Amino acid sequence: MRTLFAVPALVLAVTAAAPVLPAGAAQARAAEVGVRLELPRPTGALPVGTTSFALRDDARADPWVPAERRHLMVTMWYPAHVRTGMPTPYLSQAESAALTAEFGVAPSDALTRVRTNSLADARPLGRRAPLVVLSPGFRMPRATLSSLAEELASRGYAVAGIGHDHEAVATTFPDGRTTGCAACAHPDPDRIAAGRAADVSFVLDRLTGPRPVWGGGRLIDAGRIALAGHSAGGNTVVPAMHADPRIGAGVTMDGISGVSAVGADRPYLMLGAPENAPGSPFWDRAWAASTDWKRWLTFDAGQHYSFSDVVLLADQFDHDPGEPLTGARGVEITRAYVAAFVDHHLRGCTEPLFDGPSARYPEARYWRP
Repeated sequence: MRTLFAVPALVLAVTAAAPVLPAGAAQARAAEVGVRLELPRPTGALPVGTTSFALRDDARADPWVPAERRHLMVTMWYPAHVRTGMPTPYLSQAESAALTAEFGVAPSDALTRVRTNSLADARPLGRRAPLVVLSPGFRMPRATLSSLAEELASRGYAVAGIGHDHEAVATTFPDGRTTGCAACAHPDPDRIAAGRAADVSFVLDRLTGPRPVWGGGRLIDAGRIALAGHSAGGNTVVPAMHADPRIGAGVTMDGISGVSAVGADRPYLMLGAPENAPGSPFWDRAWAASTDWKRWLTFDAGQHYSFSDVVLLADQFDHDPGEPLTGARGVEITRAYVAAFVDHHLRGCTEPLFDGPSARYPEARYWRP
């Protein structure tokens, strides 16, 4: 697309302002007559199932609405037994209405019709699976990491996407209620990261404990867990790793501020837009402070939302991306590097992709300061 999201300066990048798509007449007409919105097919061999459920942490007050206990929505993506069933909806009506309003596109139900590649409540494949937890960007529903989640599930991973209540423009719960973004009034990257780190640990407790909340929970290999996040979710990775030794590896996708600049003591992959090359103070500090396996890459011509579904879907609305790194290509590169990272650190696979620049992904620029 020709113009995309204005990302605030350094610290605010992890709580980026809502993306605004060009609101030209051609784009509005295209949306009104019906645009075919779809996620790219996963490259793995396995069918993908999904299921979603709500969790409540009775031990914690919500950081944004203290009168409430902390509520979360979780979507599981996982290898499925068969490739038949109903496709998983992308967003609820209320979530779509809120997000299309943020994007400046119509109609309001457009994002309910995104074609996904996963099957609702499909029977899990009876095979032990490493777990990857995903934390989305601030203001963004967890579904905006669906392309990455489907890819990992098709390769044999269980994936848990967390909907952090009151931190997305809309979160719909099974009882039909939809909450808004109470945190948007006073976004604080460090406060968001601290709350999300606690969310991650709580989800791990509920997924890997003696009575897992998900019916396929006993298939999760609790000894092989990674956490990946975008934007505010990426800024959560290091605090969560420090707080929870169960997280064996972490990936930040364009999200590092002061709280995560302390670095990781376990394998850590830093993926960023071009402005987060060496010379970006928080990223420099995070790299220097990280003491285990580490890699730092930026994507040439990438944008803050290139690591999620957002640019991918925006390009489909616009029909004419006009950018060197399209949304589809950003998703493709992100999936390749995150999958290679978890394959290497959760499965022990040799991954030449991390030996240096790749002819297949020339946009991925390696930094070794």
